[in-house]
Amino acid sequence: MIASYGKKRTMLQISRTVSIPDDEIEMSAIRSQGAGGQNVNKVATAIHLRFDIQASSLSDRNKEKLLTLKDHRITKDGIIVIKAQEHRSQEQNRAEALQRLRELIQSAMVVPKPRKPSKPTRSSQKKRLASKNRRSQIKSSRGKVTDE
Repeated sequence: MIASYGKKRTMLQISRTVSIPDDEIEMSAIRSQGAGGQNVNKVATAIHLRFDIQASSLSDRNKEKLLTLKDHRITKDGIIVIKAQEHRSQEQNRAEALQRLRELIQSAMVVPKPRKPSKPTRSSQKKRLASKNRRSQIKSSRGKVTDE
């Protein structure tokens, strides 16, 4: 969803509090790869999106989280590169590329819930000790056989 503020500036809305101005997202139309007949040879429908994390207006915490992501779309220089070419129209591919950028940034913004260590139940402790006991019986029966 691209929100329009006034007539000059549009933004890519990431969440209720985070949005990216369009001038920080660089998009260029390129020719699509693969099958598609004459259309693929004549029309530049694929979209090549580039987003510089360091130069963006995102908060420092969000920038750091994005840079630590192990994603093949993020270069060593901290630039997100997305290529969208699934659709036959340039407009659909542009929307697809922006959606992928939004999802990538949202995935970096998610704060994992802290794990609360739980105490094992009494029955699970009994089961564990019983299985250890059974296993020790099996192993002790594997000793050397002596004639007495």
